[in-house]
Amino acid sequence: MDQRTLRYEQLADELAGMIAERILRPGDRLPSVRCLARDKKLSVSTVVQALRQLEDRGQVEARPQSGFFVRLPSLNQNPQLVPQTRQHLARPVAVDISSRLMRVLALNNRKEMVPLGAALPAAELLPVANLQRLYGAVGKRFGALIDEASHSALNRTDLVRQFVRHSISWGQPIAADEIVVTNSCTESLSLCLRAVTRPGDTVAVESPSYYLMLQLLELLGLKAIEIPTHPRNGMSVDALEIATRERRIAACLLVSNFNNPLGSLVPDYEKKRLADLMAARQIPIIEDDIFGNLHFGTDRPWPVKSFDTAGNVMLCSSMSKTLSPSLRLGYVAAGRFHGAVLMQKTLTSGITNPVTQEVVARYLESTAYDRHLRGLRRAYEKQVMQMSEAVLRYFPAGTRLSQPQGGFVLWVELPAGIDSAVLLEHAVSAGIAFVPGDLFSASGNYRNCLRLNCGNPWSARFEEAVKCLGSLAANVATFGK
Repeated sequence: MDQRTLRYEQLADELAGMIAERILRPGDRLPSVRCLARDKKLSVSTVVQALRQLEDRGQVEARPQSGFFVRLPSLNQNPQLVPQTRQHLARPVAVDISSRLMRVLALNNRKEMVPLGAALPAAELLPVANLQRLYGAVGKRFGALIDEASHSALNRTDLVRQFVRHSISWGQPIAADEIVVTNSCTESLSLCLRAVTRPGDTVAVESPSYYLMLQLLELLGLKAIEIPTHPRNGMSVDALEIATRERRIAACLLVSNFNNPLGSLVPDYEKKRLADLMAARQIPIIEDDIFGNLHFGTDRPWPVKSFDTAGNVMLCSSMSKTLSPSLRLGYVAAGRFHGAVLMQKTLTSGITNPVTQEVVARYLESTAYDRHLRGLRRAYEKQVMQMSEAVLRYFPAGTRLSQPQGGFVLWVELPAGIDSAVLLEHAVSAGIAFVPGDLFSASGNYRNCLRLNCGNPWSARFEEAVKCLGSLAANVATFGK
């Protein structure tokens, strides 16, 4: 063994020891390669070799343009979430979750509850004061907006310009003439579904899938076919190809950037495959990109829309996760379906509040917006890591976590035999709200999983709630009730 080999192994063992002693904790960013080289008086290549050895051991992971991080236990080996083989593809099923979902979400609104359920950001993370000032300024400058009414001019030009401007870095920017401003991302998704489906149709969704998407399918009388979804790489395009080859599917509904609840990110080459495949089969893609700006890495990932050359992707988003849920403002870039979506918007809700459209336009054009996003991304990443570490510390042995690459939700897989719906009953009595895993599946799968909201700054209150939840989970596992 030469001296150089000995040095990189010594550094790898030193860092591994710090991880074992929890000096470096799951999710922590390691010092940069240059800092380690300088502090340890080693060459850059020696440091890189040491980090690669830790990566091979599964103790750290490299994130593009972000550095090396202490690795969290992964769901990647969970066969329930790994893309499945052809014979295991699910059949289309009717969706029936709304009544139970509404009861679960109502728990999160009770003041005495620790809000680990609904995926909502904490007010203190949002630019509320700036928005309040802008409402005053816009009210004075555009007073006539309060008197205006229109059944055809639904978009404020200034806001559309900002949406286009902020998409320039995506490789293929969205076009101004395909945008419809809406009341929320949920309304955007609903308009798209109404435009391209009819009751009884089947829609391909991720598995697990965001429960409000499933609720929309239920309300519109649509069936869901669940496509296996990898916890890091998103919906399986191979499984989708088989599903769309074997049966008629009216649309594909997904979150390619930071799936809710997994936090997965579809790689660019798979996004292109997805866009090309669905265009060739003339199956519209409805893409929810609400978490796209909340990436933990350096670069904002492109949506599937960026790889669409046929106008086949309808991109939906809103400002609810970045500015405020109370704004009730979103949009859809509807591609070749613009006319159908616009008609649905005109018939169902008409123009979205023009005052709010101007307020958001003014904020998006300011440098404050980019500064706010940078701070918000750091806050969400830190909160996800703090929640992850607490779950690993307090939950029963065998618990596994997703590794979100953006957003602010965490998917938790409990040991087999623990029913998260039963756990919720005990948690409510203890003043804790969360969303059980079966509500993310039209087929009622993932009963031993749950989703936690990480949208609030970490505090002793949340630490105690996670500790209590872990203890309750252990009791449910022990007594089975």
